[in-house]
Amino acid sequence: MEYNKYIVYKNILMKEILYILIVFALFMSIVYAYAIYATKNGMSNDENNNFIPDSWERFFKWIFQAKVFIMFGLGFSIGFLICKIYFITFH
Repeated sequence: MEYNKYIVYKNILMKEILYILIVFALFMSIVYAYAIYATKNGMSNDENNNFIPDSWERFFKWIFQAKVFIMFGLGFSIGFLICKIYFITFH
């Protein structure tokens, strides 16, 4: 009986982590999209044409430099959790 409780709680925890990762991935996508939108429409200055507003570049440049790794890590984690939660059955 205790073993089944552990599986249920583990499954609930993994679902909560999955939801948090999905929300974080959406948030990061919106940040990247808005940075491109703001620089293309001229709402923010971008002297070096890297689609990062200069006002953001001082503090958040590392987020834009690691964009590929951040999104790959989020996608891999989301895919792993979806596979673990919904496609691998617990016996």
